[in-house]
Amino acid sequence: MCAKKRHNYKNLKIWKLGLKISFSISDLIDKFPNHERYDLSSQMSRCSISIPSNIAEGSAKSNKSFSNYLNISLGSSFELATQLLIAYHRKYINQNTLTELEGEIEEFQRMTMSFQNGLDC
Repeated sequence: MCAKKRHNYKNLKIWKLGLKISFSISDLIDKFPNHERYDLSSQMSRCSISIPSNIAEGSAKSNKSFSNYLNISLGSSFELATQLLIAYHRKYINQNTLTELEGEIEEFQRMTMSFQNGLDC
């Protein structure tokens, strides 16, 4: 039987790291060209915000439902990683910035998958 345990999202390391990634992306896209405001910048903003937001929303659900929200958060993190490669290709970010953010996203993905595997159902 599924436990009905709820999680306090503010205490979750994955939420804290997701929020940090979101802040980093917000600061980063402020420096993008104005013509990207409604394209790449907007897309990166939305998916980076989705990462911690889905963790917070899902934390109030059963473990089974929470797992689905974690999947959405993970999907957003993979989407963001792809968008960073596009930003690098367009020369909006340098190699160091790409490497640093990719590392944070990969850490988030590992931690989230491990956390998800530990849910009862």
